[in-house]
Amino acid sequence: MGDLDRIQKKMVALADNLGKVIHGQDAALEQLLTCMLAGGHAILEGVPGLGKTLTARTLARLLGAEYKRIQFTPDLLPSDIIGTNVFNFQTSDFSLHKGPIFTEILLADEINRTPPKSQSALLEAMEERQVTIEGTRNPLPDFFFVMATQNPVEYEGTYPLPETQLDRFMMKIVIDYPPQDAELEVIRSYALGIDLHDLESLIPQNLVSKEELLDFRKKTNSITTRDDIMAYIQKIIAETRDPHYVQLGASTRAAVVLLRASRSLSALRGLTFLTPDEVKDAALPVLRHRIILRPEALIDGLTPDYYIENILKRMPVPR
Repeated sequence: MGDLDRIQKKMVALADNLGKVIHGQDAALEQLLTCMLAGGHAILEGVPGLGKTLTARTLARLLGAEYKRIQFTPDLLPSDIIGTNVFNFQTSDFSLHKGPIFTEILLADEINRTPPKSQSALLEAMEERQVTIEGTRNPLPDFFFVMATQNPVEYEGTYPLPETQLDRFMMKIVIDYPPQDAELEVIRSYALGIDLHDLESLIPQNLVSKEELLDFRKKTNSITTRDDIMAYIQKIIAETRDPHYVQLGASTRAAVVLLRASRSLSALRGLTFLTPDEVKDAALPVLRHRIILRPEALIDGLTPDYYIENILKRMPVPR
């Protein structure tokens, strides 16, 4: 079995087991696994009660990864996230008391509920996989994956993430209401006495090891990418900078992120080469939070999703 075949087999097994707990969210789960395989971080947006927290717990169990959750609140301090040095009276020395950020899968729950000063405590960790405390650099685990959540409905008492922080997230994944048949399946499970939060009885632990995932990330670089596909990515990014509608378009970093995400999605689907379909499927979650429309465009009812979808529809696709 080739490397890419092994990646697909393992990632399909992850998706199948996630689907045993999270019903009716196949597209969102595919995007989440794509983001993780590409080495990025994800922000999940959806109303309460759609399984965002449960998704993080389920993924951590399937990977056998250490999992911690931070509930972001208005009074949360940066030291509550990264930790602080504490004086030890017995040794007359300072010792590091690590915060919850020192983990492998971190759930930043309702990240827009805390002020920008605390939000920024995640910036260094997400970009450089390290935390600096009082001038000392402290490395994070080799496998470090941040899943942040936010509610798209409630805006009172929230602090919208600044562009610099949003750009650290590879994907913004929208969790919508599940189809009726999937929602009925959830109700039927509980009617039969099956608690979907009882992960120990529903899914295996350590289905894919973290070491395997880190190796898979390197293997996705072997996905064949033609010059015309790279040009296609560049044209999509350039189209997001139309000054008539857009105040802030996608950056060069966004182009690189779109390439990485598209390659990982190809590996997830068992392909050895990158096609325009994977680029188009990855474009929306990768770009929707990196574009700021002009106020007059928003007044006219234009949304980032609609704007990106329109670009993908009119952009000539390479053969």
